Amino acid sequence: MSIILLDIGNVVVSVDFFTFCNAVAMDPVSDAQEIYRKYCIGELKDKLETGLIAPFEYLEVIARDPHSRTMPLYELKHRWQNIFELQQGAVEAVKQLKENHSVWIMSDTDPLHFTFLLNNFPLLRGADRYYLSFEHGKMKNSVEAFEHVLESSGRGADEFILIDDKPENCASALTVGIESIQFQNWEDTLDLL
Repeated sequence: MSIILLDIGNVVVSVDFFTFCNAVAMDPVSDAQEIYRKYCIGELKDKLETGLIAPFEYLEVIARDPHSRTMPLYELKHRWQNIFELQQGAVEAVKQLKENHSVWIMSDTDPLHFTFLLNNFPLLRGADRYYLSFEHGKMKNSVEAFEHVLESSGRGADEFILIDDKPENCASALTVGIESIQFQNWEDTLDLL
């Protein structure tokens, strides 16, 4: 029985940051693009996802941005969290994975997103273990994230298979000897196991 390192975003759930950007932008076109560029990709978001910035500190920065509409922090938080939708076939696929493998969640995420995901997508609650970037400070595009998994688990690289949508994360896993499947859809992914 191998251990599946299962990504969440665009594997178990789809992620649409523009839902957030459009909801908080002063101008739903130009300001939404600017909010996306500043807060949904890049170095500042990576700091949030590696625990270097506290979630509410991050939201306060967005709230003060001149491209953002004025709204209560709790509404901004809700809009930041409510950007996910279950991927087609994910529930059945994760159930099937658990029949033959141990499933460990490995995700680049922040505490607000992860809490929302656990509360709204029950299939994520049954993982055997969680490796979350905001807890250990390493993103999956770095080899160190996978070295951390191996060191902290005491397991060999040959015991793991990563399922992830990003090629750079798959490449990092392969660097330490962890086999990976770049996710396209659940049918193809399950056929490769």
